[in-house]
Amino acid sequence: MKKLLFVFGLAAMVACKSDKKENETEDESYVIPSSEKSSEQTPLTASIKRGKEIYSDLCVTCHLPNGKGIAGTYPPLDGSNWLTEKREESIRGVKYGMKGPIEVNGEKYDNVMTPMGLSDQEVADAMNYVMNSWSNNINEMVTVEEVAAVKESAE
Repeated sequence: MKKLLFVFGLAAMVACKSDKKENETEDESYVIPSSEKSSEQTPLTASIKRGKEIYSDLCVTCHLPNGKGIAGTYPPLDGSNWLTEKREESIRGVKYGMKGPIEVNGEKYDNVMTPMGLSDQEVADAMNYVMNSWSNNINEMVTVEEVAAVKESAE
C-alpha cells in the first residue's frame, strides 16, 4: 500500500512539474501584439481609427482600398506629394470638395470631388487616416482647430 501511495505521489509531482514547465514556456514565448500592448489610445490613433470608417464609407469608391486611386481620373492618396506638400489644400478639398486641374506625383488630374458634408472632426479624422495609411507616414496630426481655420477658397 505504501508503495502504491509513493508511486501515485511521484506521478502527481512529475505531472505538476511538467504542467508548470509547459506554462512557463508558453508565457516566455508569447509576444504581446503591439495593438494590445497598451489599452490607451493616443489622440492620433483614435482619430485614425475613426477616419478609417469615414474613408471606407465615402472615399474608397474613387481612391480605392489601397489608396492608389485610378490613373488619370482619381489621384492616388498613397505616396501622394499633394498630401505632403499641400496640407491646407488637402484639408480644403476634403472639407469643401474640389474641382479643376491638380497635379499629383507628376500626373495631371482634372475632375470633381464633391463635398461630403463632413464635420470638422470627421475631416480631421479622414485626413489623419489617409496621412498615416499605406506608405504614408505623416505623424503631424490634423486637428479640429486646424480644419476649422481652413476656409473655402474664393474661386
